[in-house]
Order: sequence, then structure tokens, then C-alpha cells
Amino acid sequence: MAKKTKKLMKKGKRLDGRKPDEIRPIKIKAGYTKRADGSAYLEWGGNKVAASVHGPRTCYPQHERSPYKARIKYKYKLAPFSVDERTHPAPSRRDKEISKVSAEALEEVVFTQYFPETTIDIYTTILQAAAGTRVAALSAASVALADAGIPMKDLVTACAAGKIEGKVVLDLDQDEDQMGQADLPIAYIPHSDEITLMQMDGDLTTEEYKEALDLAVDGCMQVYEEQKNALKDKYKHLEEDNTGKNTEEDKK
Repeated sequence: MAKKTKKLMKKGKRLDGRKPDEIRPIKIKAGYTKRADGSAYLEWGGNKVAASVHGPRTCYPQHERSPYKARIKYKYKLAPFSVDERTHPAPSRRDKEISKVSAEALEEVVFTQYFPETTIDIYTTILQAAAGTRVAALSAASVALADAGIPMKDLVTACAAGKIEGKVVLDLDQDEDQMGQADLPIAYIPHSDEITLMQMDGDLTTEEYKEALDLAVDGCMQVYEEQKNALKDKYKHLEEDNTGKNTEEDKK
């Protein structure tokens, strides 16, 4: 973590006014585009993420096919304009690492055995980055999978906790991420109480780690509610649209 250059907490509150255990505002929309089998758009604090799912479809190249299950391919990408200093459009080492661990996190919930010799392609693009992009992208991707009708045992939800000025806090913002002392992002399956992804940057004592993990799980549950609401809202609107069409047809 970078060296602290300014105070990150004042009178028990963070610079953006949040309490230590408070998450940034989240907004999720399921099915934002028709050009994918499933999609989701997420805004989380200053992060803006678009996720799309394509498949299951025939897996290419052939040597990657499995006769027993579908292969999940996850692509995490920072748009060149998403950060202050324009990034190179080619995938970075960090992009590849996040793509790999995110795919593994989602494999824990997808019934891949239902679709042998296929691939499920997941694309997440960070349109605007403001710390916590990997958990934001993973949370959006999970909603996109559900929107695509992919059979899953549960949604994967993700959130991070960390440490700033010796205090464990939930959901670090940009300044806290750059100048804080630790960051602990996780992915979580609520129904089975499983953690499918955990990474850590910085230093935490054993007690601080336990506190950060509890906070991150609490954050995941808040994100989980927003994920479910996004899916409910989409199908509620579809039901209302269909009801309206049926009414018009009855009038004819």
C-alpha cells in the first residue's frame, strides 16, 4: 500500500462521510443490453461496470473442450479511459490474474456439468474505476449469469474490507485504497456460507483479519440484496409489459 499523505478519518468518520462499517451506494440493472445472452450494469461508488454473458456455446479451440462440463472464460478489462492515466488497451498481468481468480470463483456456483463441450464467456469492462473494481465486476458478472438463465446454486457476491490509519473499515474508496494499510477483497456464496475468492494486500494482525473478514461478509450480504433486487426489477417490468400487451390484445 502507498504511504499515507493525508488524514483519511476525522472524528470517527471517513473523508466521504461514511462510518467505518458503511458501504458506498450501489445501483445494479439487469439486462441492460439485448446483444448478449445476459447482462448487467453496476455503479458502486465511483465505479461503473458493464458485464455480459454469451453462451453456453460450442467451445473453441477444440482442445479446450471438456466432455464433462462447460468451460467458464472470464475477461476483466479496464477501459483505457477508466482511470486518470490512460491505460494500454492490451490485457495487463493484473487483468489476467483477476480474470483467472474470478472465473474460479464463479465456477463454484454454475452447474457446468449440464453443458459439456461448451464455453460460457463472461466479459466485464470497467468504464470508470474508483477502487474495488474486481469485486464490483464479479458482482455484476454474477447478475449477468443469472440474467442469461445459466443454472446456478446461488449468486456469487463480492466486497472488500481494509485498514486505514489503524482502523478496519468496509469498502475502501479511491483515496483509502491508495493510502491505506491493507485491502481484503472476497467473493462469497450466501446460502452455503462459502468464500470462493480471497486476496489480501498489506498487513493485518490476526484480530484485524477476523474483523475485516466479518465486515467483508456483511458487505457481501448488502451487495447480495442489491443483486436480487436487480433481477426482480427486470422480471417485474417484463411481467408488467406482458400484462399491458395482453390488455391491448383483449381490447382488439
